[in-house]
Amino acid sequence: MSEPIIELRHANIYQGDNLILQDVNLTINKGEFVYLVGKTGTGKSSLLKTLYGELPLNDGEGTVAGFNLKGLDWKKVPYLRRTLGVVFQDFQLLTDRNINDNLKFVLRATGWTDTKLMDEKIMDVLDKVGLKAKGFKMPFELSGGEQQRIDIARALLNSPKLILADEPTGNLDPETSDEIMNLLISIARDYNTAVVMATHDYIVVQKFPARMIRTERGHVSDNASITIE
Repeated sequence: MSEPIIELRHANIYQGDNLILQDVNLTINKGEFVYLVGKTGTGKSSLLKTLYGELPLNDGEGTVAGFNLKGLDWKKVPYLRRTLGVVFQDFQLLTDRNINDNLKFVLRATGWTDTKLMDEKIMDVLDKVGLKAKGFKMPFELSGGEQQRIDIARALLNSPKLILADEPTGNLDPETSDEIMNLLISIARDYNTAVVMATHDYIVVQKFPARMIRTERGHVSDNASITIE
């Protein structure tokens, strides 16, 4: 049976006082891989920010991973984010420490204290992304594709029910993009983790077909057969 991880009903998405997306109705289930497409400035980022609690949801109803977004108390936002993994286009790795310490920083920040358990978790996520031997490298010693894999490993640290990926192939060459896509799709399939991936890269979308959600003219349309421009 399908189990929703994201549900929005009649949601209005705002940036400040500006209405960005109107009357959004959306259900995404556990283990589902979904593209979020649309031109720059049509609300993709605003929708993602609402889902991870950076923008408040004041109009309509919304739940993410069991958290009610409506009137979400700022004290609860860190707990919501612990159930999510967020993958960025520009990696956002800490440049002054090695990969293991980058990952340990996130675990400590999200409440982990047992060093042995932290080390085991770090090895586990590095293994999942195929970089088990790279933990002692500094970020600058890794290729762009490897840094993106580390970003995905970081997103997996707290065994998320949902990964929000914002243009994760945007800075990568086609071959490396394919590797990252295969990794994200396998995470959705093998770990029952929903993945919502915002992208401009229609070559990737055509090569790895999946459900598409599109932002345009202040609305969200949910239709897997959306015409690609």
